[in-house]
Amino acid sequence: QVQLVESGGGLVQAGGSLRLSCAASGRAFSLYSMGWLRQAPGKEREFVAATRRGGTSTYYKDSVKGRFTISRDDVKNTVYLQMNSLKPEDTAVYYCAADLRSPTNWGPSLDYWGQGTQVTVSS
Repeated sequence: QVQLVESGGGLVQAGGSLRLSCAASGRAFSLYSMGWLRQAPGKEREFVAATRRGGTSTYYKDSVKGRFTISRDDVKNTVYLQMNSLKPEDTAVYYCAADLRSPTNWGPSLDYWGQGTQVTVSS
């Protein structure tokens, strides 16, 4: 089984930056597409970003394009989400996810989830 542990969340001023990290267990990390989803209070969970195995293809929610960057390090078994120019609307719990399927085929039920890390952006 794959275990995912997120870190790097916190409180930041609007316009600031945070980098989220997701550490994955096991040695099959490179086989999985990895991504980030978020859920704000009172709202549904939404897709934020993902990357295919190999990291050559990336996908982003339209509202974060140009501000967020997803990357992966298969040596460290870690996926990152660099978040720049943060806005209050980015406030949410951010979840790391892993799935053998391509992000283009992701639905509501993914193979593995982390427990989430809180990101709060103040105005």
